[in-house]
Amino acid sequence: MDKTARRYTVLPLALIALGLGVMAATAAFAGWLEHGTAIFLSLAESGMSWCF
Repeated sequence: MDKTARRYTVLPLALIALGLGVMAATAAFAGWLEHGTAIFLSLAESGMSWCF
């Protein structure tokens, strides 16, 4: 019975962690869409755009 209770606590925690990861990735992608050109231009000015 202990294994059943543990399974029901691990699954929600895994789903919460997955949801937070998806939210972070979505925020990073939205930030890149919004500020991507400025990021690239600042890297180009410093000569670091060739590293990517």
